[in-house]
Amino acid sequence: MSGRIVVCATPIGNMEDVTARVLRALAEADVVACEDTRHTRRLLDRHGIRQHTVSLHEHNEAERSGELLDRVRAGETVALVSDAGMPVVSDPGGRLVAAARDAGLVVEVLPGPSAPVTAIATAGIVADRWRFVGFLPRRGDDVVALLAHPETTVAFESPNRLVATLKALAAEDPTRVVAVCRELTKLHEEVVRGPVADVAARFAESGVRGEVTLVVQGVAPEAADAADDAVALDAVARLVEAGARAKTAARVVAELTGGSANDLYRALHERD
Repeated sequence: MSGRIVVCATPIGNMEDVTARVLRALAEADVVACEDTRHTRRLLDRHGIRQHTVSLHEHNEAERSGELLDRVRAGETVALVSDAGMPVVSDPGGRLVAAARDAGLVVEVLPGPSAPVTAIATAGIVADRWRFVGFLPRRGDDVVALLAHPETTVAFESPNRLVATLKALAAEDPTRVVAVCRELTKLHEEVVRGPVADVAARFAESGVRGEVTLVVQGVAPEAADAADDAVALDAVARLVEAGARAKTAARVVAELTGGSANDLYRALHERD
């Protein structure tokens, strides 16, 4: 068989959550590219797989991708894994896959565990339409703006910032439903669901440990539109503070957001 890259989903917690296809691919590959070779070695050892591994993480992906693509061109199979879940999804591997596609090389994906999908399934929040935004920004205002959308949103959050994030959301709407999914599939898995103000108080009292996936109920379409308008107006104000003329700033932001320059210009003066 010609060379290829095989993207392998690995357990997000429970080590038994790995598919037979992934185990076979890891055993048959010529090399396994890992986010952390020591972490992956525990998975390989558990299943009796003796395989050569190399590191592929955010600091060396650009350089290492070229080496791995040369191996694929030579007919070898490269198995790509991250520490947990599906590689590329808020994990290393995106550059390697993109480069392989650009070069016309074969990329095969073996589905399996995924924290965002697992969180959606267990959260108890309707998600006919949902989006994944990766790790949340650090500033509370940026978090609120990012989550002001009608779709259910799934995000990763640091346990050290979770309470601040929940409080920022509660300040906008204390009744908005969220689910904090902690340590998914692990021994101490916990899902805390309810109005964001209540969930914030719960974790402010008990503290937060482990890996956190946050599921946030979407806002009403009218509220989402209002939030978008507020972000656009704030952008105009910042441009003006930086020295731009108000009409110019309004026109530029309107072109970027699809809004009305006249409405933004008028709102800026009304706010002043």
